[in-house]
Amino acid sequence: MIPQVTPAMVQARLTAGEDLTLVDVRESWELAICALPQAQHIAMGEIPERWRELPAHKSIVVICRSGQRSQHVAQFLQDKGLPLVENLAGGILAWGRDIDPSLAAY
Repeated sequence: MIPQVTPAMVQARLTAGEDLTLVDVRESWELAICALPQAQHIAMGEIPERWRELPAHKSIVVICRSGQRSQHVAQFLQDKGLPLVENLAGGILAWGRDIDPSLAAY
């Protein structure tokens, strides 16, 4: 089971200085519309080849538009043995709604 985290939970952890790895799995054209500057971009289709780039010792929060693609990627990463994987519930849409209204137009 993949833990679900809210944008407020992630923001609080970042503000507290926790060393999180944010991985945005949306397509490049989606990032051109809006993106979290601290997130690493690995498109969902590239994850099978690039998942080893992710740190196994840090918490990884996977992000997409609404939380569905990221849920699948998070499950894949967990199945590959990464123990600290979480899904951003509601995706960047929830982030725009709850944290940064400038992203809400997406």
